[in-house]
Amino acid sequence: MSDHPAILVVGAGTVGARTTRELLGVGTDGRSAVGSVSLAGRRPGRLERLAASFGSSVTMVDVSERPIDVATADVVVVTRAAGDQLEVARSALAAGCHVVCTTDDLDEVRGLLELDELARSAGRTVVVGAAMAPGLSCLLARHAASLLDTVDEIHVARAGAGGPSCARQRRRALRGSAIEWRDGEWARRPGFSGRELVWFPDPTGGSDCYRAELADPLLLVDAFPGLVRATARLAASRVDRVTVPLPMLIGPPVEGAPGAIRVEVRGTRHGARHDVVYGAFDRPSVATAAVAAVVAVALGAGDAGLEPGAGGLARVSDARPVLRELARRGVRAAVFEGSRDFGVAEDLDDRVD
Repeated sequence: MSDHPAILVVGAGTVGARTTRELLGVGTDGRSAVGSVSLAGRRPGRLERLAASFGSSVTMVDVSERPIDVATADVVVVTRAAGDQLEVARSALAAGCHVVCTTDDLDEVRGLLELDELARSAGRTVVVGAAMAPGLSCLLARHAASLLDTVDEIHVARAGAGGPSCARQRRRALRGSAIEWRDGEWARRPGFSGRELVWFPDPTGGSDCYRAELADPLLLVDAFPGLVRATARLAASRVDRVTVPLPMLIGPPVEGAPGAIRVEVRGTRHGARHDVVYGAFDRPSVATAAVAAVVAVALGAGDAGLEPGAGGLARVSDARPVLRELARRGVRAAVFEGSRDFGVAEDLDDRVD
């Protein structure tokens, strides 16, 4: 790989377009961090509109009638709808590329994790769940864990959705069956159960959150083998309870409203029980695009802090470089300081003693 990798984004929806724009941003030295950026999509009209926006800085690839060619890419970022990413990841890995997937579909995440042995043998990395949650939430969990001597519980909650495909996936998750890690075993729970009032960074504040078919626990247990408990919840309203089982009669918005995440890590420090709670507030599509782009650039440059294999971002050896770069791009985390208060912090180390 090189300091200026060739990156191919597969999926020209809301997240794909935002990821492409993030990739075109300059690095800390004021220069472009990538050698080339290509965007592959299956809707020619959409590609034409994006081409008018990006100009010659991005190569548009129409894959509506032909297979995706990944031969010239160092890193492939897959931003297609959840459930439609596994085959692209397999093809990209077979071609010798690093892969970054944004999916949060539980079954698809399982399939991507099964690529671990193949990725290790090829000396390549498949990043699974490079979104707001999982993704940014995994980075925050890793950073929080570095402040503790032992970690035995991680609990994640999230609110909001990105583009239309993300909104549909959110509804499927609430209809599905949740997984929770308890005392070394997986437990199944019905979606929309286990209501819990969760406090997110302002302006989201307190929201009722429920169990849902989310992939976060699977990725966290994979990265923290000593966990006793791992759970994930999704914010939902009374209206959701009524409408989620029904067909979606009105299409979701082009881009969802701002969302938020909360990550609580429990363990011990200096022999005493201790909790570290982080959060973040942003549009899910914006945060997802930033995470996917930053990780893709780091993978291409060989300094992502990830060993070859397939796994989530909680596997990263040190989350601080990625979190600092995300903060530079405007995606900032917050530290919970008690009494429902989140204090925004660019460098989390400075806010947790």
